[in-house]
Amino acid sequence: MLLQKDGEGRMSKPILRVAVIGIAIGIAVMILTLGVMTGFQNEVRQKVIGFGSHIQITGIDTNESFENDSLSRNQPSVTAVNAVPGVRHVQVFATKAGIMKNKEQLLGVVLKGVDSDFDWSFFKEKMVEGKILSTPDSLNEVIVSKTIANKMQLQLNDKFRMFFLRNNETKQRLFKVVGIYETGLYDGFDDRFLICHLRQVQKLNNWDSVHVGGFEVLVDNYNALQPVTESIRETLDYDLDAINIRELTPQIFSWLDILDTNAMIIIVLMLFVSMINMISALIILILDRTNMIGVLKAMGAGNKAIMRIFMRQAVRLIGIGLLWGNIVGIVFGFLQNKFGLIELDERSYYVDHVPVDFVAWQLITLNLATLVLCTLALIIPALIVTRISPVKAIRFS
Repeated sequence: MLLQKDGEGRMSKPILRVAVIGIAIGIAVMILTLGVMTGFQNEVRQKVIGFGSHIQITGIDTNESFENDSLSRNQPSVTAVNAVPGVRHVQVFATKAGIMKNKEQLLGVVLKGVDSDFDWSFFKEKMVEGKILSTPDSLNEVIVSKTIANKMQLQLNDKFRMFFLRNNETKQRLFKVVGIYETGLYDGFDDRFLICHLRQVQKLNNWDSVHVGGFEVLVDNYNALQPVTESIRETLDYDLDAINIRELTPQIFSWLDILDTNAMIIIVLMLFVSMINMISALIILILDRTNMIGVLKAMGAGNKAIMRIFMRQAVRLIGIGLLWGNIVGIVFGFLQNKFGLIELDERSYYVDHVPVDFVAWQLITLNLATLVLCTLALIIPALIVTRISPVKAIRFS
């Protein structure tokens, strides 16, 4: 109470302000680092999963090929996948590599055929023009990416030809663009895939309606991806394999893991800086109040009681810093999400602005960790109180 009534000394007052500002900046940076890390993970992960699902089931020899061997859509082991805990939805697909031709332009692409069970929720959000595929009455309907449309000089309702090779036989088909999408996943996705009706790929491969190229599995919880993948593998026949999205696109998820590592390094550094700030501030405060400490000791106050006074003052300052840091960090994160203040090159980062996504338990844990670590760090400078002699403190004040 004596510290609060009397106010900070001339020397300690600016130091304490700097310490509080340092903690506020540190916690704001840590909050934004966590938010950006989580935002990148969620945005990029949702895009990749929306395009390729959580898990793909194909023949064991065709996981690396766009020319799938045919599988029966009714085989019991795949049907049993629906009963695996954590599986939300199973849909069929087939792919066929080919060459697009429009005017004098040629481009190698992959035709992905989907059926009526396909989950269109992701592509509905990513449509730039046109519509998703409707009924398979018109097999020549196709959805192309904005990247491919620009390369091939295609617009909505334009027609183009594709050429396919199977068993030394060349086939060609005429397609009509009914929709244009853009996901921002240029490398290996937007620059490669066209979406068409499954029956079209079946006809190109001389399959009947029962045969498909593989199955895509959507799960309820991404955090349970690996256990669900293992459970599915145990369910499948020996000639089938299940591979999850992390295994299909290791380069993207490795990049996200590197971001996690960088974020943890930043958080540890900011915690260290905050601790140093408060240690320095408390040492200055104690030295500035040496005379007061001597008077209190002369009046019979014990070391523990005096230490508690300084510790309470320091914890109060930490609390003020945390409060302002949270306000600044959360408000800036909200503004970034709302207005996209900081933009990015989507071809390099898969998103066109810095995404920020806050998770309540992460923020609470971060604040508690900062409070506890900074408080524990104050014990060492607080021990200076025990070394102060009341006689010397009063004599040389």
